[in-house]
Amino acid sequence: MSEDLQPTVDPTKMGVGRSIAVLTSGGDAQGMNAAVRATVRVGIYTGAKVYFVHEGYQGLVDGGENICLATWESVSMMLQLGGTVIGSARCKDFRTRDGRMKAACNLVKLGITNLCVIGGDGSLTGANEFRTEWSGLLVDLVRAGKITEEEAKKSSHLNIVGMVGSIDNDFCGTDMTIGTDSALHRIIEVVDAITTTAQSHQRTFILEVMGRHCGYLALVTALACGADWVFIPEMPPDDGWEDHLCRRLSDVSQRARGSRLNVIIVAEGAMCKDGKPITSDQIKKLVTDRLGFDTRTTVLGHVQRGGTPSAFDRILGSRMGVEAVMALLEATPDTPACVVTLSGNQAVRLPLMECVQVTKEVTAAMAQGRFDDAIKLRGKSFENNWNTYKLLAHINPPDTKSNINVAIMNIGAPCAGMNAAVRAAVRMGIIQGHSMLGVHEGFDGLAQGQIEPIIWTSVSGWTGKGGSMLGTKRTLPGKRLEEISQNIAKFNIHALVIIGGFEAYVGGLELVQAREKYEEMCIPIVVIPATVSNNVPGSDFSIGADTALNTITSTCDRIKQSAAGTKRRVFIVETMGGYCGYLATMAGLAAGADAAYIFEEKFDIKDLEVIHLFSGNSRIIYCSLFKRNENCNSNYTTDFIFNLYSEEGKGIFDCRKNVLGHMQQGGTPTPFDRNFGTKMGAKAVLWLTDKLKECYRHGRIFANTADSACVLGMRKRALTFQPLAELKEDTDFERRIPKIQWWLKIRPIMKILAKYDIKLDTSEHADLEHVIKKSSFLGK
Repeated sequence: MSEDLQPTVDPTKMGVGRSIAVLTSGGDAQGMNAAVRATVRVGIYTGAKVYFVHEGYQGLVDGGENICLATWESVSMMLQLGGTVIGSARCKDFRTRDGRMKAACNLVKLGITNLCVIGGDGSLTGANEFRTEWSGLLVDLVRAGKITEEEAKKSSHLNIVGMVGSIDNDFCGTDMTIGTDSALHRIIEVVDAITTTAQSHQRTFILEVMGRHCGYLALVTALACGADWVFIPEMPPDDGWEDHLCRRLSDVSQRARGSRLNVIIVAEGAMCKDGKPITSDQIKKLVTDRLGFDTRTTVLGHVQRGGTPSAFDRILGSRMGVEAVMALLEATPDTPACVVTLSGNQAVRLPLMECVQVTKEVTAAMAQGRFDDAIKLRGKSFENNWNTYKLLAHINPPDTKSNINVAIMNIGAPCAGMNAAVRAAVRMGIIQGHSMLGVHEGFDGLAQGQIEPIIWTSVSGWTGKGGSMLGTKRTLPGKRLEEISQNIAKFNIHALVIIGGFEAYVGGLELVQAREKYEEMCIPIVVIPATVSNNVPGSDFSIGADTALNTITSTCDRIKQSAAGTKRRVFIVETMGGYCGYLATMAGLAAGADAAYIFEEKFDIKDLEVIHLFSGNSRIIYCSLFKRNENCNSNYTTDFIFNLYSEEGKGIFDCRKNVLGHMQQGGTPTPFDRNFGTKMGAKAVLWLTDKLKECYRHGRIFANTADSACVLGMRKRALTFQPLAELKEDTDFERRIPKIQWWLKIRPIMKILAKYDIKLDTSEHADLEHVIKKSSFLGK
């Protein structure tokens, strides 16, 4: 959330007397419409005039009807649409000074001195050049008689703010660009479909994805589907890779161990170290000729750009749009052109040209053969993805064993992504030389001895499977500590990985508290949050929440579509989450809901009034959407709100209700949950390995310090390990939620975009940072 320079300034007056233009340029990307919508509505909220620029820079040059005033209603029903509804175009005219003079003249005539550009690095570089020469353009326009001295004086300075829209995620300075997550959704849908036919016929599939200069899509796809090999431009394979690839496909990992498929991911810009391209056809010929495998090639092409934007991209675009407007209105003539980016879960402003320069340095590093530098320049997110991939895909288990047994279990309700975390933890443990043990049915299984070895091939294909392959229960260990301690000793368990929701945290805490009585509990323990509710203390995100969020959002899209023909219909949608309103809030933002009622934000009957839906019965209600968290209020139930709206809306609108229920826990995991689960599982075992070395005393493991039992969580911009015991003070155990939840600060955005009459909290400022100081982990 952005803030005003002076907290006392009324945010609804910040834009009075000012005008903002928004354009999309370059290649289209899903989520651009969310950014346009947020820019328009927040601009109007601040009192500014907001203009659409149709057809990108070409529209800016041509002017006329291409630059038109936007209204609140003109951006309705845009969130679920792919591409960009205001159009985009490659523009040669804008690359010339004459073209930029025409663009400047068009803006001056309309009094527009704030420009929001959504596009790639080329589009944003062009915007910065436009800003840099703005004063000179005005002088030339006055000299040519195109504008008056007075007009030039009123438009003496041009503010520029960029948002990066690119499916390639090739812009340095941000974890994610708008459109990348949606492109990954398209790719993973194809991979999942291909996997079924590949298994049926014992085939090898080569999948080529976009990414001429950036291998992000290929790399994350490889992590998300457990691919055997990935080719990316930033890190060409070593010389002799052909032999290595063939050995890997045939001898080491797959066919010799009974696997029925191989998957190879290729970025379209993949190349050898000498700069020669590596094509999917070349790889197919290699595998076919040398191994005789039945091999197929699929080139995805522009299907990756299409389709409905994911929930992540809608939320990202909305948040970026809000931040962009605030950055424009807070800018001074001395403020450099900035770009709004994402670092972890934080909106960050960075100098535009710093980001562009680092992006160019990546290309230069690759051209000069400095591939390690290219990986680092891409940022911490990309580097962590690459290191995780290398560890899980290219390192064979060591010949010497560690004599360490690590048990892994699922606790609580099942959720998508749990299996990805288990797979990564198992394989990382084997790579470290440990013996891995799978505990079935949670703490009940640990108490009953439902424990068995789990090997490398046991978890093949688990990344894309929903639910819990190990089996999970909500039972806590408190009443069965004696049996659990006996089985820890019987199976010689030296460390424990617990993957699950709030019960996983509480269960881990009970084991820690039992250390005084049971010495067997004195082993390193790590809890990985995995629950659709996103309510585990110590982490801003939980595995499974993104999949649930997309399920809710896609359902709401269908609901809105069903109401499109009927009009004048109000829907009440109940989401899961217990007392945590994360799903209701984020799904409300992603689906364009009119309200989201949650436990954390108290509401009364006045807040349920439907007067804001219409004014004198003149406003046409196409479809209004209300989200209600399942435990938001014991009296204002879904049925109560439904009955209230049905009664109040007689003769004006119809009312319907949908209780989504357990469908939110099901389905195949999204790319985010697969990738997040993979990195969390791998990092947890690496931490345990280090902790085991610290706790090894006199020939045995003994861990009784607070920092030997931690929650692995995503906090702001980094993965952190926080002691279970220390998180007690931050936890509301009665309602099973953290006392402080970061996403509550996003709720005003949802309300403003739904036209609520509220004041934007401007107490937190997204200061301008620098690329070299920025670090983060979370890359979807």
